[in-house]
Amino acid sequence: MDKVRASAAEAVADIPDGASLAVGGFGLSGIPGVLIRALHAQGTTGLEVVSNNCGVDGRGLGVLLADGRIARVTGSYVGENKEFARQYLSGELEVELVPQGTLAERLRAGGAGIPAFYTPAGVGTQVARGGLPWRHRPDGTVAVASPPKETRDFAGRAYVLEHGITTDFAIVRAWRGDRHGNLVFRKSAANFNPLAAMAGGITVAEVEELVEPGALSPDEIHLPGIFVQRIVVLTPAEAADKQIERLSLSASSTRGAVRA
Repeated sequence: MDKVRASAAEAVADIPDGASLAVGGFGLSGIPGVLIRALHAQGTTGLEVVSNNCGVDGRGLGVLLADGRIARVTGSYVGENKEFARQYLSGELEVELVPQGTLAERLRAGGAGIPAFYTPAGVGTQVARGGLPWRHRPDGTVAVASPPKETRDFAGRAYVLEHGITTDFAIVRAWRGDRHGNLVFRKSAANFNPLAAMAGGITVAEVEELVEPGALSPDEIHLPGIFVQRIVVLTPAEAADKQIERLSLSASSTRGAVRA
């Protein structure tokens, strides 16, 4: 089956207002920026996003956030996004913060058909006891708090029950992909992209390089095409458009740049 779509706009056209959406990437590494911009252009709003973080101001999911298109975020950290923090603290945005490893496993479990699992992460904290602020009121008080979670002892150690995550849609970015949806991720862009893709009921992948079926060795495929329903091929300019959250240079690198 040829899963390639003519454009990003076509690939996300049926994502409705209020949809739940898993989004791959880590910081700004490996984010599906073209698909995010296509969602923004079509005006989709009220999204319930599951992502490690919510981009930064003006980049990644920060583009949707700035226009009030995101209603709820399940993620691991706020990162460099000041607008995220402002909306959360003012009560405009509901936020469920999850330990990073737990979030990864919740996505993987959902994609694998596992409804829940026990983990030691969060035992003895508000993650297990409940009471973490999910939504604030404009005056700063807590409007919605996290509920307590079931805990259980295994071999004398306490564990907390976490539920797998599935979403209506997922959008991810891959380095290479074929027309059947088999994907290969490169370096740090592999963070959360395969897991988000697994969790989505309909997964759309933007790929930097499209190859024909059979060109990818089974040993190099990170995500089989059964998890991917649509492929969008990036232009060379789109594929090269990669940003990082914070640029750091060593003293030796700086001196070399000055001499050059």
